[in-house]
Amino acid sequence: MKHKLLFSLTTLGIGLSVSVVLMAASAPPPAAAGGEVQLSISRIYWEYNASANDLGVHVSLDGEDWRALKIMRPDKSTIFQVFGKGPYAQLGMTELFFEGAEPSLDEFPLPNLLAKFPEGEYEFEGRTVGGQDIEGEAQFSHAIPDGPKVGAVVGPMNLLRIEWAPVTSPPPGFPNRPIVISGYQVIVESFQVTLPPSATRVTVPPEFVAALAPGSHAFEVLAIEQSGNQTLTEGTFVK
Repeated sequence: MKHKLLFSLTTLGIGLSVSVVLMAASAPPPAAAGGEVQLSISRIYWEYNASANDLGVHVSLDGEDWRALKIMRPDKSTIFQVFGKGPYAQLGMTELFFEGAEPSLDEFPLPNLLAKFPEGEYEFEGRTVGGQDIEGEAQFSHAIPDGPKVGAVVGPMNLLRIEWAPVTSPPPGFPNRPIVISGYQVIVESFQVTLPPSATRVTVPPEFVAALAPGSHAFEVLAIEQSGNQTLTEGTFVK
């Protein structure tokens, strides 16, 4: 029998991909005795690009070999569903990460986008290859941090220092939620480091900077809120 994977993308009327379906050869089997299995990771969070003014939803999940899984909003409507076909139905899947499209807020109003993904508990439900139910829950918040104000200086001996101001509030016009930063992440091409919430600067290893070609290079600083929502600001430096 020949197997192939079919992907079907659906939208919520905004050009935002929020549903992916790998069609199964048959319906998932009935649940086996023994209770439900918990996903080890079930996360849903916003990522806002303060430099580009776009906003999207990311999802990350992990669990023992599952063959079917769906995600439901607090109103119990399904916004994502995936089934394994052929070997994926027989052997199962474990990790899954995806990003929804990130519409520009200059074109798609923020209140309309937030309404598509209301705050509250999102449920992850599925079936393992052994026939057990597998589930998880995630609290989805509209506490979105402002973008860090960033700067970078390249000094003698390829010493690159990236700095930012602490983030304590949401971006202008966003929901007025308390913002508690759990950490900052700095990305310079293949260099990446996550720092505690007290950090306001990082020094990139000179050996890494020395290997970069002369010219302009991009970097990002992300402010990560305790809810998991994160906002990035883009910057550049010249070597």
